[in-house]
Amino acid sequence: MGGKRGPTGPDLTMGVALADVPEGGMIGGHVGDENVLVARRDGKLLAVSAKCTHYGGPLNKGLIVGGMVRCPWHHARFDLETGEAVGAPALNPVSCWRVDVENGKLFVRERSAPPAARRRPARTPSSVVIVGGGAAGEAAAEMLRREGYDGPVTILSDDAALPCDRPNLSKDYLAGTAQPSWIPLRSAAFYREQQIDLRLNTNVAAIDPAAAEVRLADGTALGYGALLLATGAEPIRLNTSGAELPHVHYLRTQADSEVIIDAVESGAKHAVVIGASFIGLEVAASLRQRGVEVHVVAPETRPLERVMGEALGEFIRALHETKGVVFHLEQTAARFDADYVTLQNGERLAADLIVVGAGVRPRTALAEVAGLDVDRGVLVNEYLQTSAPNVYAAGDIARWPDGPSGERIRVEHWVVAQRQGQAAARNVLGAQAPYTEAPFFWSQHYDAGINYVGHAVRWDRIETAGDPAKYDFTARFMDRGRTAAVATIHRDLESLKAEAEMEVRAGA
Repeated sequence: MGGKRGPTGPDLTMGVALADVPEGGMIGGHVGDENVLVARRDGKLLAVSAKCTHYGGPLNKGLIVGGMVRCPWHHARFDLETGEAVGAPALNPVSCWRVDVENGKLFVRERSAPPAARRRPARTPSSVVIVGGGAAGEAAAEMLRREGYDGPVTILSDDAALPCDRPNLSKDYLAGTAQPSWIPLRSAAFYREQQIDLRLNTNVAAIDPAAAEVRLADGTALGYGALLLATGAEPIRLNTSGAELPHVHYLRTQADSEVIIDAVESGAKHAVVIGASFIGLEVAASLRQRGVEVHVVAPETRPLERVMGEALGEFIRALHETKGVVFHLEQTAARFDADYVTLQNGERLAADLIVVGAGVRPRTALAEVAGLDVDRGVLVNEYLQTSAPNVYAAGDIARWPDGPSGERIRVEHWVVAQRQGQAAARNVLGAQAPYTEAPFFWSQHYDAGINYVGHAVRWDRIETAGDPAKYDFTARFMDRGRTAAVATIHRDLESLKAEAEMEVRAGA
């Protein structure tokens, strides 16, 4: 999704009636070529730029909750008073604008400086070490600095690349419609300026909570005042015959995505995707956009039915089939060879490129060896604290108590990982704020975007409205009378409202 759009709404330099902005509401307009929204909160008029700093979503078509405006595309959140990006996936603030009131009208003519605020953490650990350079680890490091922590911050990442926009690796970047410059979340210079010690290609051998120490694979040790485990997840690797062949790939890192791109640009024409997961189907869509023949092999009856239900599963399959994807459902791969994949039923599929999307598993080995409580993930409390003092966990490895369902859940979503990293950072600094945000993710299939809020561990019925084929659809996953999750196609405001309602229910 891009954010290139011309100015819309009234010219705010010419003024609009005060009555056009009700209490708790907003109006979109423009100042010159820039879209600006004006909101009224507690009688005060506030104005910020209306272009989300994540992918350019129109904030004036979003939702105001408390003192924040939420983006309709990917649910980023911005403080109306300061412009600060207070909730992932956006990391950069939006501009603030001055509002003048004259003769019953409001005018917006120029930018204004946000209110100056010097934050002082309630607690200042001697140092903070973050194990993992993915969504949770990167977001935590930034939040530590934004919250006023000026002690040592170290990110230990076993990746060779800078922290990157991982969702894009299977979407626009793989499809060839996103520039390489879009992929790093920040430049190397940013981490230097923020005095964040980002160590790439760094493997952690062990953590020792008793000694408050992290031991690296090269034999060195690093002490910490607080530790955040954000080791993420790793792809489930197949033991299928031929799985070690060089044209069999997995997609998790930027390097993985670039290897697949290189294969296509070097002439691969026939791809077989193993698994109809979100990653697998996004890879299928991206490869079709590059003109590659794509076959998808999966054991289920419908793609994504286990997560999305029958109606959305059928829609997703039909959509991919209209784009030329061929499904081989209720099938698994028996063997990989240099030029083809043999299915369990004996059918052979031509394949000079194989991408496996069979799910991921949390990387909990460090936590297990260190003696932390682990059960299908690293167990944390509502503050994202583990069973060890001053050790927190966030992202794909964290299994936390979910208030609405009454169960512990672990969620493998990018935005969840970022928001948990931010929440853990605040709690490291003494905030003691429970993590109660509703999980959210989005999935892109050609021009159809699916937003999903909540987490349906189970459901007893699905209430639907609209028609997915017309890109106008809602599915509510009901569990014992409670809305556990809501999936929407191009009903952005409904998705935002469902998220807000879930958070009220959870006590956010």
